[in-house]
Amino acid sequence: MRYKLLGRSGLKVSELCLGTMTFGEDYGWGASKDESRKMFDAYVEAGGNFIDTADYYTAGTSEKYVGEFIASERSRFVLATKYTLNRRADDPNAGGSHRKSLVEALEGSLRRLNTGYIDLYWVHTWDTFTPVEEVMRALDDQVRAGKVLYVGISNWPAWMISEANTLAACRGWSPFVALQTQYSLIERASERELLPMAKAFDIGITAWSPLGGGVLAGKYNLQDSGPKRFGPQHPRSKDFLTERNLAIAQSVLAIAGEIGRTPSQVALNWVCRNPRHPVIIPIIGGRREAHIKDNLDCLDFELPPPMTARLDEVSDIELGYPHDYLALPFIRGIAHGKTWPLVDNHRK
Repeated sequence: MRYKLLGRSGLKVSELCLGTMTFGEDYGWGASKDESRKMFDAYVEAGGNFIDTADYYTAGTSEKYVGEFIASERSRFVLATKYTLNRRADDPNAGGSHRKSLVEALEGSLRRLNTGYIDLYWVHTWDTFTPVEEVMRALDDQVRAGKVLYVGISNWPAWMISEANTLAACRGWSPFVALQTQYSLIERASERELLPMAKAFDIGITAWSPLGGGVLAGKYNLQDSGPKRFGPQHPRSKDFLTERNLAIAQSVLAIAGEIGRTPSQVALNWVCRNPRHPVIIPIIGGRREAHIKDNLDCLDFELPPPMTARLDEVSDIELGYPHDYLALPFIRGIAHGKTWPLVDNHRK
């Protein structure tokens, strides 16, 4: 396991992050405490130090397990958790990104995790209501209080993250140093705005669902396969089962067979060796120790360029306007004359 600098910070995190959404059986599809511990131990034995959880995961059980597992070596781990999702369905202030929600959620997370501080505190999702200046000032207050060391953002539009970090720079507040976004061979929409924005602001990327809800593991391409065959599934798993996604998974299966690797390892390798951003850290997870051990082996090889090109082609997306428009030879010609191919652009 190697380590990456997390965005515009000095924080060093392992090149794979352990996601703990499955720690606990409260929702009917997670892992027992014993199995969660085995997954944690396998990750740590491989050199992993970056643990991701959330106050919402398995009704708080995930945070409780994580807190117990890291207790003996708390300072060794980069502990990340999140707030924003609603904790009491009939209370309009029991979720969201506003200050009241943040303070209540953070105190609850610190209590369940049995720690005095969070290394990386994520805003879990855009709540559409709270002004960005309130979010950034409220987060900065927790940094200054020592309860949070760094802040990160998840599931926000690129324009809003740009506004947030620009505002933080102008006001002397803590900026977002990391972005958590859905990214995989079957979900590349982040390449339109989020990845270029993160590169410009030197924001580290953690990729959630890098296996596309398990589709890229190839299990749904097997004969007579389906969600019921593989036990309880996350409610969103069926959203990934489209003809396009299964075709991409079939290509992953073929390449895995050619190089003697598992489909999961191929799909994860494509994410973490991706040239589109300097630091993309897949969040790995599972319901059994074997899942984690298999995922960890994604770091042991390099995909040959022709195979990477095959995966790029089968999963390619249209960037859309204005990106495709600006890339047209005619537009480049009228914008730059004959000089476009003569300029070495290190900012690409």
